[in-house]
Amino acid sequence: MAALQGSTLEAIKANQAQLINEWLAALEASGATRNIKEQTLNQEVREFLQLLSQGMQSDSVNNVATGEWEETRRFLEKLSASRAQLGHDSHQTVYFIFALKGPLFGLLQAHYSDEPARLAEQLWGISELLDSLGMHTMRTYQKTREAVIKRQQEELLELSTPVVKLWDGVLALPLIGTLDSQRSQTVMESLLQRIVDTGSEIAIIDITGVPTVDTLVAQHLLKTVTAIRLMGADCIISGVRPQIAQTIVHLGLDLGTLTTKANLADALKLALSRLGVSLAERG
Repeated sequence: MAALQGSTLEAIKANQAQLINEWLAALEASGATRNIKEQTLNQEVREFLQLLSQGMQSDSVNNVATGEWEETRRFLEKLSASRAQLGHDSHQTVYFIFALKGPLFGLLQAHYSDEPARLAEQLWGISELLDSLGMHTMRTYQKTREAVIKRQQEELLELSTPVVKLWDGVLALPLIGTLDSQRSQTVMESLLQRIVDTGSEIAIIDITGVPTVDTLVAQHLLKTVTAIRLMGADCIISGVRPQIAQTIVHLGLDLGTLTTKANLADALKLALSRLGVSLAERG
């Protein structure tokens, strides 16, 4: 990276208001200010410009990974997290830095108008510095987005595995969608915990909303049933449609002593009979 001259830093400080106005205009034109309050954005650009000026005065201007740039990196990490929460994409987030290039380049062209060689050197140095900070912002944004997506997936998994108490001693878990390894683990943990909390004796797993049952899904169900029985409870699988029954036979899957029923009503009736509860029809 080319060395930045003291004259460059002086020009930036002397024309700070002009830089900020042109920078804000570029951000507004690109749509990178969506959902951001004007006061917040003004504070962000002023703080970053100050941190940039401080870093340019350090001995490590060529390496933004050093301790002299730590405060700047923290600022960009915080900025990336806030943009991710606002729903901005990576381009909008990184453009916060890249939008500063135009105003800076224009300022340096006017400042070094009589020194073309010096101008080229300073433009290259500023460009490399902002590119390095932009790459750090991009990496931080990606990590933040991955964390947000992972948290949302975990929340969706919890919402998609509701354990319902149908009767004293009878729990039901309606499954909707594909049952993969991660979801199977969540299902097992949620159901076992509810069995402990309620002291239930029978758990009904309803697979009416599961589109297909293959070898992997059957294995997950058997593991869950085994875990339930180890807790001292019994398990009934309901929602076994004709298509699923044919698939299980075709695949040659052995469900062992697993109790199955065609629908949730039949499963509940069986569960109640095992508990010694009799139901009588009205009139």
